[in-house]
Amino acid sequence: MRTPSDRAVLTVLRYEGAWAVEFDGEVFGMSADKEIANAAAHRRARQMQDSGRPCQVRISGEAGFYARL
Repeated sequence: MRTPSDRAVLTVLRYEGAWAVEFDGEVFGMSADKEIANAAAHRRARQMQDSGRPCQVRISGEAGFYARL
């Protein structure tokens, strides 16, 4: 059985026809451009990391990166 992570997870997702960042029910960083919303998520993650809280940025619909075989 896995233990719950203390890591904060910020999620970049589609929201009301645009891209936005969701964290603990708060939606912020809305933009028509996914990369701008992603940058907003990383700015917040950097602030949290600098204050000592581990965090992760997820992008909805992306499972990860895989090496070519």
